[in-house]
Amino acid sequence: MPKIVVIGGSGRIGEKLVRNLRQEDCRVFEASRSWGVDSVTGVGLADALTDAEIVIDVSNSPSLEGADALRFFEASGRNLVAAGRAAGVRHHIALSIVGVDGLVASDYFRAKKIQEDLIKASGIPFTILRSTQFFEFISDVVQDGTAQEIAIAPALVQPIAGEDVAETLADAAFSDPFDATIEVAGPEQFRLDAVATEIATAHEDSRRVVADIHARYFGAELAERSLLPGPDARIASLKFDDWLRQSLRPARTSTLSG
Repeated sequence: MPKIVVIGGSGRIGEKLVRNLRQEDCRVFEASRSWGVDSVTGVGLADALTDAEIVIDVSNSPSLEGADALRFFEASGRNLVAAGRAAGVRHHIALSIVGVDGLVASDYFRAKKIQEDLIKASGIPFTILRSTQFFEFISDVVQDGTAQEIAIAPALVQPIAGEDVAETLADAAFSDPFDATIEVAGPEQFRLDAVATEIATAHEDSRRVVADIHARYFGAELAERSLLPGPDARIASLKFDDWLRQSLRPARTSTLSG
């Protein structure tokens, strides 16, 4: 079995991906700062990539502020490319965001585009997986609103479960490099504010979700179709209502048991 290094292996998608790969008896190295590997400074990176054939980058900037994200993705991207070349990595896989090309006025999206461009220019065979919004991320956004209301852009979205993203990344690891960008999306299309309203209601959040066309998304103002995938996107299976029901189950179980 090839050695697979997961950059950001302790994060939301990374944990799921590492679990999926280990269920297939893969040799997986979780590379994150908690495991002594820092892709931004380069500390521990060369050792982590020794004998690695596949690198999967699902890391994210600790800060979503534009300048911080730019520094993170450019430094991390350059270090990973250099370390990957030195180690003889044969497949560099990275998780990115659907719609990034049209949103580069935002520093965060520009940072993701820089990351993609570094990978494409590296000479290492690659696959870039652009995903639509995670259900889990939209849930986080809802919880980050003000005390009275949550302003959300009414842009169209085709959100996806984090578990489905992790499965698609694992599939990419078992495939030959595409040397291209592919997309993955959920099976249903919604307005972003409508999804937020359902999540808030399910969590008994009394705040009002306000549809605001000027509400920023990672610092970007969204057009109606900014976040939608193209016609060739891979479509995941888990629907929003099923995900929401599953996501509420642990909390309710814990409340009953307490």
